[in-house]
Amino acid sequence: MKRLFLTLALTLLAQLALSVPALAAVNINTASQDEFVALKKGLGPAKAQAIIDYRKANGPFKSVDDLKHVKGIGAKRLEKLRPELTVGPMTKVAAAGAAKGDAKATAPAAKGEIRPAADAGRK
Repeated sequence: MKRLFLTLALTLLAQLALSVPALAAVNINTASQDEFVALKKGLGPAKAQAIIDYRKANGPFKSVDDLKHVKGIGAKRLEKLRPELTVGPMTKVAAAGAAKGDAKATAPAAKGEIRPAADAGRK
């Protein structure tokens, strides 16, 4: 009986894990102060606001590496944050392994979205 219960519980957990979408990295070109502060590696409210202010003054970031131009973001902090950041759109990725980019290939570019050169001709 315990084995049956354990099997059912594990099956339910596996189904739940497959049905809950995981969030991709935070888009530094659209993220709010709260989104920056919520990062696992963490940014304080002041540093998050500095990123937003830099973005407003200088336009969208072309790459995550451009964060090094923000006062107080050095090489060490940038490397810690890099896995959680992107300059692309924030998308939901199905844990079951949905085809990547299918919806993006047909959708028009959102305001401020930066696409690779291969996608530049698509509309």
